[in-house]
Amino acid sequence: MKIESFIRDIQDFPKEGIGFKDITPLLNDVEARKEALKLLVEKLNGQKIDKVVGVESRGFFFGTLLAQELNAGFVPVRKPRKLPFDTFSESYELEYGSDTLEMHIDAIKPGDKVLLHDDVLATGGTAAAVCKLIERAGGEIVQCNFLMELDFLNGKDKLKGYDVQALLHY
Repeated sequence: MKIESFIRDIQDFPKEGIGFKDITPLLNDVEARKEALKLLVEKLNGQKIDKVVGVESRGFFFGTLLAQELNAGFVPVRKPRKLPFDTFSESYELEYGSDTLEMHIDAIKPGDKVLLHDDVLATGGTAAAVCKLIERAGGEIVQCNFLMELDFLNGKDKLKGYDVQALLHY
């Protein structure tokens, strides 16, 4: 099964000049979704995972599935003031400004083996900020995995020292 055939290109979204990779056809197809999950798990090579961190919002889809499959806890990382308990926060730069992400302070325990998951690795700023949150909590990042990596944006450069894996490369 070709997972890439379930990724739809949307031109000029969310703004003109951007080519958006839409994963909703993948989410909508039971067999393709199962195959993508299986391939993401295989990239871990049997490593033990205590927590899966999913990044708002598209990282939640496969993040929760990965947590279920790996018998691990799920940790949502969200935009500011979206989580109800005390949080760590991390700001990072975007091409067009800055943003901030938050994670509950009790979500990861020191020594937890953590899988970071998001749908796409683009410039790497979001993933690098999430790595800082995980490490501030005492988590050990086992892998940063993504459905897709936009290789031409060199996001992997911001994740040096981490095992970075993606199912699809564009």
